[in-house]
Amino acid sequence: MPESLGGIFTLSQHTQPPAPESGAPVVAPAVPYPAEPARTGNLGLGIAAAVVAALVAAAAYGGIMNAIDRQVGYAAVGVGLLIGFAAGKAGGKNPVLPVVGVVLSLGAVYLGQLFFIALALADYGNVGLGEVLDKAGVGGLNDIWQEGADAMDYVFLAIGGFVAFGAAKKASD
Repeated sequence: MPESLGGIFTLSQHTQPPAPESGAPVVAPAVPYPAEPARTGNLGLGIAAAVVAALVAAAAYGGIMNAIDRQVGYAAVGVGLLIGFAAGKAGGKNPVLPVVGVVLSLGAVYLGQLFFIALALADYGNVGLGEVLDKAGVGGLNDIWQEGADAMDYVFLAIGGFVAFGAAKKASD
């Protein structure tokens, strides 16, 4: 029987909740688990993998351009994918790795374009690639690149960087 305490009714007896209907499943209360700690990954391994991937991708990009005698956006996408994937898979979820992937992808697309110029000069002059690199050097190849660069060259740089960022984030998941 309820007792009154200053206008507030309280129960003098403890009550139990009603029993569940027979056959109805009993749901246990949810037990909160601590959040999994954020995995930062191995930054050094991610950067090393991305550098190796960038060098391989630059050589492949220049070789593809030389074989078809033009640039294609899919090749720049491939450069970004390779570098971003390598950085994300090897390095994990470190937030620095997508940015490293962008920088290395920009460098790889650029080096691939320089490699294409060197290969084209070697073909044109009927000389070896080593001779072109020895005589022109990176500075000479860069001068040729700057003279012939148009808006599409910069678009391909941006494509590679954009894809590398996304690939690194996705691969680390």
